[in-house]
Amino acid sequence: MAGRNHTVVTKFVLIAFTERLEWLPLFLVFLSFYLVTLLRNAGMIILICKDRWLHTPMYFFLSHLSFMGICYPSVTIPQMLAVLLEHGAVISQARCAAQFFLFTFFASIECYPLAIMAYDCYVAVCQPLLYVTVMTEKDCLGLVTGAYVAGFSSAFVRTVTAFTLSFCGNNEINFIFCDLPPLLKLTCGESYTQEVVIIVFAIFVMPACILVILVSYLFIIMAIMQISSAGVQAKNFSPCASHLTAVALFFGTLIFMYLRDNTGQSSEEEWVVSVLYTVVTLKLNPLIYRLRNKEVKEAVMKALSRSKSSGRPL
Repeated sequence: MAGRNHTVVTKFVLIAFTERLEWLPLFLVFLSFYLVTLLRNAGMIILICKDRWLHTPMYFFLSHLSFMGICYPSVTIPQMLAVLLEHGAVISQARCAAQFFLFTFFASIECYPLAIMAYDCYVAVCQPLLYVTVMTEKDCLGLVTGAYVAGFSSAFVRTVTAFTLSFCGNNEINFIFCDLPPLLKLTCGESYTQEVVIIVFAIFVMPACILVILVSYLFIIMAIMQISSAGVQAKNFSPCASHLTAVALFFGTLIFMYLRDNTGQSSEEEWVVSVLYTVVTLKLNPLIYRLRNKEVKEAVMKALSRSKSSGRPL
């Protein structure tokens, strides 16, 4: 790559939104989205912990999904707010690597609870008599532990592979956080092998989770279709309705993000869509389960009643 400055880069400069004069409205919008996301997901975790009727496998998995809803945006949104507030931010390579690892780690894990919850729905609908013996506390803990281990392994390999690349010349990242596409633009030298490894680990997670979800719901639909009563069909499928809505929202947003036509779209529009994707989906998950699930609505009403009778906030 002749003619390129090969000064080794040890720090990066995040420059997204730095040329915008109207940065304050964006700052307030994203800050409000972030705070609402934290409050809703934290509220869901507290509700599940305090209400004994929600101590079931599905809500155990949902509590971890809500935990991801706190951690995932916390990796990127504070950094983005700092960029807006300071009109740019300098970040060391070590800090950039840590942010990339955490972002990849939580993004990977987020897929697994949805797949596990699909399997939980399958057992509840298709093998109800075996549910208690199949979905034991030990098994649920093992499934969640496996999700964290798989997410850590994928994130670790991708991070080590990405940051063994050489960065030189321009150190400006035209994005809101340290993500892979803008980082690859700053590399010098041969990077084909590293890119292949990163892509392989990236594409393994989502198809595997989607496959588990599709197969689970295929068996669920087949089992429900064998029931003649429409009322019984609806009753059997109701525990899965909230989960299916969350799955459609999560993977539908991913498809929109990566398969939409980017022709004529500015960098700032891509930044905004990326931030909304990391926040909106996770903000809506607790709301979906609260609105579509009878047990959650009843738990909320009981918690509000206890708070009102005791005269103190929840």
